[in-house]
Amino acid sequence: MGSPLRWCPLPPLLLVFGSLLVTTPLLGSCHPAHMPPRLGPVILERFPPHVLGFNWRNLTCPLCKTLFTIVDIALLSDTNAERVARAVGEACIRLHLAEEQVCREITELFRDDFIRALQESLLWPSEACAVLVGPACGKFDIYAPWNVTLPKGPKPPVTPPSPPKPGSPQSRVLFLTDVHWDKEYQTGSPADCKEPLCCRNSSGSPSWRRRGAGYWGTYSKCDLPLRTVESLLQNAASVGPWDWVYWTGDIPAHNVWSQTRDQQLMELTVISRLVHKHLGPNVTVYPAVGNHESTPVNSFPPPFIHGNRSSGWLYGAMADEWAPWLPDPALKTLRYGGFYTAEIQPGLRVVSLNMNFCARENFWLMVNSTDPANQLQWLVQILQASEDKGEKVHIIGHIPPGLCLGSWSWNYYHIINRYESTVTGQFFGHTHLDEFQMFYDEESMTRPIGVAFVAPSVTTYVNLNPGYRVYIVDGNYKGSSRLVLDHETYILNLTEANRPAVLTNPVKEPKWTLLYRATEAYGLPASFPSDYHSLLRAFINNDRVFQKFWYLRHKGHVSEVCKETCKTTVLCFLQNGRSDQLEQCDLIHGFEGGVGRPLRKTLC
Repeated sequence: MGSPLRWCPLPPLLLVFGSLLVTTPLLGSCHPAHMPPRLGPVILERFPPHVLGFNWRNLTCPLCKTLFTIVDIALLSDTNAERVARAVGEACIRLHLAEEQVCREITELFRDDFIRALQESLLWPSEACAVLVGPACGKFDIYAPWNVTLPKGPKPPVTPPSPPKPGSPQSRVLFLTDVHWDKEYQTGSPADCKEPLCCRNSSGSPSWRRRGAGYWGTYSKCDLPLRTVESLLQNAASVGPWDWVYWTGDIPAHNVWSQTRDQQLMELTVISRLVHKHLGPNVTVYPAVGNHESTPVNSFPPPFIHGNRSSGWLYGAMADEWAPWLPDPALKTLRYGGFYTAEIQPGLRVVSLNMNFCARENFWLMVNSTDPANQLQWLVQILQASEDKGEKVHIIGHIPPGLCLGSWSWNYYHIINRYESTVTGQFFGHTHLDEFQMFYDEESMTRPIGVAFVAPSVTTYVNLNPGYRVYIVDGNYKGSSRLVLDHETYILNLTEANRPAVLTNPVKEPKWTLLYRATEAYGLPASFPSDYHSLLRAFINNDRVFQKFWYLRHKGHVSEVCKETCKTTVLCFLQNGRSDQLEQCDLIHGFEGGVGRPLRKTLC
């Protein structure tokens, strides 16, 4: 897949704890460094070295268990915890996991939250190493099965969807995701740098060998200036009107080593108010929480964690900013756990899930990963009530369910199967790419029952055009299916927008253009699950159709074609909305699970 999906490890502090082993003489070893299976060009394409924030591959299973035996004892003392944190920073620098400033700042940033989670988890060394190295190194509850409880009543008969009658009302829904505004973006700064994020006033000065950041954005590991975000919102307003808006998170930039709570809250406020300003007071926006909203990144304690380490500082601010859009009951559950439900129109409800409670990168799940915040059990209750009332439901969230922890993903898939006639739309972001994941009936795994649409990012990170999505949904009338009928992707072509190249004379009003409309690009009658199942078969049997998808998937900016292993990897992702099925697809094609692991380890 494309470069925004890259090898992104578990919490950096945990990784550096492991890395400390190779620099400690007492724990020296003759074991060779553990390397993941060689998967050929696709892995290089997916995870090029210059986009890696932390290049860690040195920890073996025996060393990991030895390390955590020592760490478990050391963390019984607050004094030792401080010493361990300092040693971690030094190890990060010596192992060249990142630049010195990044090592020191990210160690300090993660220290308190991670050590608190590790202390509360009471993990045995084999359990901690199962998280760090993988299930082959031990067993941990994060991999153990658990089940939500479904109502005992029978599943209603399923009626295959049919296209609406000509002239039936349609709803136009604006979809925004992964804004990643970089307050420190600076035109002319180096577009290529050693840090995980470039095009910033701290990236140094560009030389004749290095590209400078463009005025509207840059094809590199760079996020966006505020003017580009405003330009997008102005354009989106002009091509409206919108019946409502879905917005699935990730507001801050990728400078995850130097973020503060005040900074995160300021960015939440600025972008929320810009959305309200440009789209107007009469358009309701339904947001979801991204993994970058918190600091440290991916740190989302379950609600039983109280005090300063809880997420109350974030959820409370979100509720305050989003109060003009959401009803009081939704604000209550948002403050509790970052999720909510609301009625959009009579007969249609939205459920906004906090997908950070399914993410392996959320190190708080080491404490307890069984249905955090009881969110999925709550979802069952909402869907059952909607089924009883004859409502249709759209689910929005940040991380696609096929990239979640195994048990969470399995339960979600099971819920969608049970309520396939009620859940008529699933909308996600996070990967920064334009893609989807299929859901099939659990009995045969052949009948398509749903599509999780994964929309492209607003940001350019990495090597992309800025973009946004529009969904055309069966409209507000009696008997409406509320299914997605079609969708469009709009982009800002940076090659055109940044001309002329002279920095002192940039284009003042860049032109956002329609990249494609799904039914026209692929010759589909609609965007029902059966249509996307047929499209997936076309990708397998017709490489020309697949290469068109590959181009559109990257928002019209891709440097290489996708063949052989690369293509198989992408097809595995598209056809599996459940993470264990993704692993099985890897195994079937001889990848030994090596494709699924990096797919899930995203820090987008």
